[in-house]
Amino acid sequence: MEMRERPRRNRKSAGIRGMVRETVLSPSDFVLPLFLHDGEGDEPIESMPGCVRWSLEGLVGEVGRAIELGIPAVILFPAIEESLKTVGAEECYNGDGLVPRAVRALKQEYPELVVMTDVALDPYSSDGHDGLVRDGEILNDETVEVLCRQAVCQAEAGADVVAPSDMMDGRVGAIREALDGAGFEKVLICSYTAKYASGFYGPFRGALDSAPKAGDKKSYQMDPANRREAMRELRLDEEEGADMVMVKPAGAYLDVIRDVREATDLPVAAYQVSGEYLMIKSASGAGWLDEEAVMMESLLGIKRAGADVILTYFAKQAAEVLRRS
Repeated sequence: MEMRERPRRNRKSAGIRGMVRETVLSPSDFVLPLFLHDGEGDEPIESMPGCVRWSLEGLVGEVGRAIELGIPAVILFPAIEESLKTVGAEECYNGDGLVPRAVRALKQEYPELVVMTDVALDPYSSDGHDGLVRDGEILNDETVEVLCRQAVCQAEAGADVVAPSDMMDGRVGAIREALDGAGFEKVLICSYTAKYASGFYGPFRGALDSAPKAGDKKSYQMDPANRREAMRELRLDEEEGADMVMVKPAGAYLDVIRDVREATDLPVAAYQVSGEYLMIKSASGAGWLDEEAVMMESLLGIKRAGADVILTYFAKQAAEVLRRS
């Protein structure tokens, strides 16, 4: 056969494949999501094999192991005691609450660690929603006022990045104003720009016992059928002062990650959520998939789509694979 072009020449050895590889994963791409609780001992999470609700002592140890693997950042999600959950979610801005204490402990032990915190009310709300609820309606502006107090409280504890995941309108600008007014101009905002009303969140809600007590989240999280709407959310977040933007979930929304990447100069994050994690874990546990291969392929696909930062429960496991390669 007479052919000038033979693409297989660029695949003929590991050395050449490495030379021409277009997308490269690194532990520095990862943010490790961590669950914590205010109690003694560490609790395995039944709905998320391999994940744990950490005590403060256990959390510090786990973060140390992540840092040794080259992971630069963590994001904290609290399991709040039922007795502390209220209609007004007041515990979310308690300076002596679980998250502020965890942030202080981590920054004291690991000053260079990037600590991200979740800004939303669902872990603290007796209604289980990301916003305040009145007569079945999720209140936007009243919720934003509480989110601002929560963000400032987290910044006071030492958070480097606050990540509003609530999807209330106008919250990025209001949080930026509140942070700046309190003297926290250097604290970043990573906005959940396109957070979809997804069925992939189930195991996470089980981990935190934070599912809505009534109704659903479709009036504030995005419709999974919508792609262009993400561009509107992106424009508003940019105008309001976001430092990073995020798409959640990642795997089923690679087209949205690509759209966001092409439309902004800001860093783009993507969240490989609990359902994505559990599907890989479950299928590989049954012997139907090669867990390591599928894990790495899924993460590579998210980065190839345009994500600069990947939030994934596989962060430590993937970092260990990368260390061996």
